[in-house]
Amino acid sequence: MRAVLVVARQVVGEAARRRLLLALVLLTLVVIALTVWGVSRVDDLRNAGQPLSDAQKKTIVSQLLILVMFMFSWVLSLAAVFVASPAISGELESGIALAILARPIARAEYVLGKWVGLIAVVVAYGLAAAVVELVAVQAVSGYQPPHPFEFLGFVLGEGVVILTFSLMLSTRLAGMVGGVIAAILFGIAWMGGIVGGVGAAFNNATVTHVGTATKLILPTDGLWRGAVWSLEPSIVIAAQQAAGPAVAANPFFAAEPPPAAYIAWAAAWIAAMLILAIWSFRSREI
Repeated sequence: MRAVLVVARQVVGEAARRRLLLALVLLTLVVIALTVWGVSRVDDLRNAGQPLSDAQKKTIVSQLLILVMFMFSWVLSLAAVFVASPAISGELESGIALAILARPIARAEYVLGKWVGLIAVVVAYGLAAAVVELVAVQAVSGYQPPHPFEFLGFVLGEGVVILTFSLMLSTRLAGMVGGVIAAILFGIAWMGGIVGGVGAAFNNATVTHVGTATKLILPTDGLWRGAVWSLEPSIVIAAQQAAGPAVAANPFFAAEPPPAAYIAWAAAWIAAMLILAIWSFRSREI
C-alpha cells in the first residue's frame, strides 16, 4: 500500500509541475464567469412584453446549467483521457518506469498507484469546478438543482470510467494512440445514447438495443443521463414528458435516473478495467 501511495503522489506532483490543473482551473473560471453573466441576464427577458414567471425563469436557468455542465463533462472526460493515456506508456518510452520498477515495487502496485493518483487529480478538479459552478448559479439566480450530490456522483463517475479505460490502454498502446481510441469511443458512446433514444421514441427495438449496448460497453453516456436528470426540476420533466415519446431522443433530457443495477454495472466495469490493466501490464515484457 505504501508503494501505491508513493506512485500516486508522484502522479499528482507531475500534474502540478506541468501546470495542468492550473490551466484547467483558469479556463473553468472563465466559463463560470460567462455562465454567471448569462444567468444574470435571464431577468431581462420578456415573453410577449411581460416579465417571465418564476417557472419560466427556473426552466431557462436549468437548461442553461445543463448545457454548461455538458461542456464541463466533456472537458473533464477528455482531460481524464489525455492525462491517463500516456501515464504508463510515456514512462515506458522514457525509461522512467524501468527505474521505478527496479525498486521493490510490484507492477500491480505501480498500476494502482497511477490509477489512484489520476483519480485524485480528476476528482479534485471536477469536484471543485462543479461545486463553484453550482454555487455561483444559485447565488445569482436562486436556482438550485434538485439533486446536486447525485449530479456530482454521476459526472465524476463518468470521468472515472473513461480514465480507467484510458489507463488500461496505456499499458499496451502509445499515449497518442490510446488517447485517440478512448476519445473516439467516448464520442461513439454519447452518439449511441442518442441512437437508443431515437429507437425508444419510434418504438424500434433494434435501434433501442444499439443504444443499450453502447451504454453497457462504455457506461459514460448512461452516467451522463443520470447527471442530466439530477439537474432538471420537476416542472421541466413534466413538460417534456407531456410533449410525447419523441423527447426520448433528446440528449439533454432524462426522465429518471439510471437504475441501481446500471450503477452497479458501471462500478463493476471500472473494477474489471482496472484488473485488466494490472494483468496487461504484468504480462507485458519491458
